[in-house]
Amino acid sequence: MSRIKCIGILTSGGDAPGMNAAIRAVTRAAIFNGIEVKGILRGYRGLIFDEIIPFKSNSVSNIIQQGGTILKTARCKEFTTVEGRKIAYEALQREGIEALIVIGGDGSLTGARIFAQEYNFPIVGLPGTIDNDLMGTDFTIGYDTALNTIMEAVDKIRDTASSHERLFIIEVMGRECGFLCLNGAIASGAEAAIIPERIEEEDQLGELISNGFRKSKNSSLVLVTEGDITGGAMGIADRIKRDFPEYDCRVSILGHVQRGGSPTASDRILASRMGAAAIEALKDDQRNVMIGVQDDKIVYVPFSKAIKKNKQISDELLNVLKILSI
Repeated sequence: MSRIKCIGILTSGGDAPGMNAAIRAVTRAAIFNGIEVKGILRGYRGLIFDEIIPFKSNSVSNIIQQGGTILKTARCKEFTTVEGRKIAYEALQREGIEALIVIGGDGSLTGARIFAQEYNFPIVGLPGTIDNDLMGTDFTIGYDTALNTIMEAVDKIRDTASSHERLFIIEVMGRECGFLCLNGAIASGAEAAIIPERIEEEDQLGELISNGFRKSKNSSLVLVTEGDITGGAMGIADRIKRDFPEYDCRVSILGHVQRGGSPTASDRILASRMGAAAIEALKDDQRNVMIGVQDDKIVYVPFSKAIKKNKQISDELLNVLKILSI
């Protein structure tokens, strides 16, 4: 075992349900192995502005059920600069922190990869993002909870859609990744999912309209991934009003409600497994890797393979939605 005596832990980027469960697991697994833990507040910003506090076992008591992150999170422009990262490294040296656990998404792990390369510093990442857009892991922390939040919200919207016999366009998060949208549509029984991965291959809205979605139903729900690629819910609604004015269309943007709430059992278990695995990775002299889960087994994924790759949407899931929406 590489004798790391002290680690730092931070959460960065957008918050995700289950981050607290991960913080708890990392902290207690480290203490179990005789490693001191220091919490870094507000992500990378906490390194630059010296917001570092000691963490004990009771520091993470009664947080596994809480959404958000007790360490807080913030964007940090300073960390994107060479000068800012130098200040961060000096803070780690001053605090005696010998390795870093970073919980976050694509942007957070990109920052970790750059910092690790510049200073040859051991970092292990945990995939904390509701988008499920990181390669090398079947699921990310927060994805299952966000998916359940979407399902519950769409179930409620269906009630009013049915009452008024309307077409509802519902916008969900995900940016360039359609996992939340596609699986949310299947789980809620929606008629279509407009996702960025298929926007150039087919006119998803046009296909829905041409199939006569109102023939056998008194209402219809269409989920769309946010962002410029799809045009978002407002862009889709504008097109319907322009090209298909005969349909009574309404828009609902779910927004940040998708990030909140108590994490599901699946997210708590995933975060706990990944948090404990992060300490095992350091014990095994692993560095600059993300903890992933593939086929229910823990894996170590190099940052370069986890970041900015096109995680594939399943054609099977697309076909399931198409078949079940008739």
